Amino acid sequence: MTARYAAAAILLLLSACGQKAPDADATAVAEPADADPESGQGRAREAGRALIGTDAPVAVLRTVDGATIDLAKAYGRTPVYLKFWATWCVPCRQQMPGFEAEFERYRGRILTVAVNTGFNDTADAVREYRREHGLKMPIAIDDGSLGAALNLRVTPQHVVIGRDGRILYVGHLDDRRLADALRQAVVEQPSAQVLRAPGATVTGLDPLAKAAGFPVQGPYKRPRVLVFFSPWCEQYFEKSRPAYTQACRRVREEVNRLAQSGDEQWVGIASGLWSSTKDLTDYKEERGAYHLPLYLDGNGAAFRAFGVRDVPTVIILNRNGRIVRRLGPGDRGLSNALREASTPA
Repeated sequence: MTARYAAAAILLLLSACGQKAPDADATAVAEPADADPESGQGRAREAGRALIGTDAPVAVLRTVDGATIDLAKAYGRTPVYLKFWATWCVPCRQQMPGFEAEFERYRGRILTVAVNTGFNDTADAVREYRREHGLKMPIAIDDGSLGAALNLRVTPQHVVIGRDGRILYVGHLDDRRLADALRQAVVEQPSAQVLRAPGATVTGLDPLAKAAGFPVQGPYKRPRVLVFFSPWCEQYFEKSRPAYTQACRRVREEVNRLAQSGDEQWVGIASGLWSSTKDLTDYKEERGAYHLPLYLDGNGAAFRAFGVRDVPTVIILNRNGRIVRRLGPGDRGLSNALREASTPA
């Protein structure tokens, strides 16, 4: 059921329950106290607040070239710099030359990895972007797990991990604070002992009960339709990915029309990437919004549980709670899919 990028998946062994609390003397790079909480830097700062000084996640990354990067082997020996990005992200494009320069500057001294979010992106698009811009740094594509472990909330999001394997800095801008964090990471002495808790697997997740109080187990009296979206989809993609803008608008209009006349139970699930509770509240008041119960999947639990990596995506569950159709941005035929779901099994 979960979609996978065969050539560029990230194989993660996350330690979900074993992170240490920050030491009292853990050093963090100073952030401005007056950062706008709704700005990219403000969102990244808030996302990283609880991470500073904690153990970085244990993860094995698979690059788009098929190489393997084991982050755990770096901890205790060399700093790690992860930059989350997307090919459609305007500030990511603006920062990429600087990112490439940092990679060259610290080559051999910092393990640098460009982690594509895998959100409305493909391995082919990533490779084409690399070719077009002449990028040399390692590039991997997240399946959502690493982003969840590092509270990914914006793109780009920078994560600097010290030699001791603890998170030193989380931010959004390519500025002095990022430069200071990289310099600080380089001058730190290697740690003689890096302890790691064994990996843990989360089981029994009811994704919508967890993320939105909307259980998905059947049987149901009527089919259920889950609409995965982003509040900014129709506006932000307009210049960078116009096809996505058209898909977001088309699906929203079709969903609103069908939800008014059908017998299904509908719910909209908004990605937490570049979206807050306030953003979703503001979106609900707009004329061009989904006319459904809307929930914010702030930690990405529902998106990961259903293997959703693109918006808009519509998933239809029949009366037995089984997924009968999954429609991505380029798929049509929602009306027919609804009729099939309504037919008793």
